[in-house]
Amino acid sequence: MIVSGPAGSGKTTLAHGLARTIGCPAICRDEIKEGMAHATGQFDPAPGDPLTVRTLPLFFAVVRLLLEGGVTVVAEAAFQDELWTPNLERLSQLGRVRIVQCHTDPGTARERTRDRPPRMAHADAQVIDDPRYFEDFRRVAMSAPTIDVDTTSGYQPSIEHLVAFINDG
Repeated sequence: MIVSGPAGSGKTTLAHGLARTIGCPAICRDEIKEGMAHATGQFDPAPGDPLTVRTLPLFFAVVRLLLEGGVTVVAEAAFQDELWTPNLERLSQLGRVRIVQCHTDPGTARERTRDRPPRMAHADAQVIDDPRYFEDFRRVAMSAPTIDVDTTSGYQPSIEHLVAFINDG
């Protein structure tokens, strides 16, 4: 299962909640990048920085390894169509893909991003303060069952509904 959405849309929190409910791992691109940044030491985050470039193949390798082992996985990132779809389509050969698209209004997303603890590896402020970020965000548009989730105040639809969607597609 793929959980996607722009920064501050609640995708990481939802991915972990779905993984706990289903009983499977959540593999989050930002968490992998954070671990790499801590191992690297001094690091200046920026959109498209060298660490981001190194994170992408590692993220997909971890997800692929689990899928090849027969593990259900919740894969979470700010997947944008032109950058991510080719890799996601290759993964779809290993199992059923379901896409959960998270969204909220830009004001809520900016507030969430500013209120979360600082993250060493992320250029959150640079991204979230870009006035065109939300307008320019391009959702994954691959051929797979997809559901939209409004995360503004809880989850609409509910976690239970999302699990049913994942299981039934």
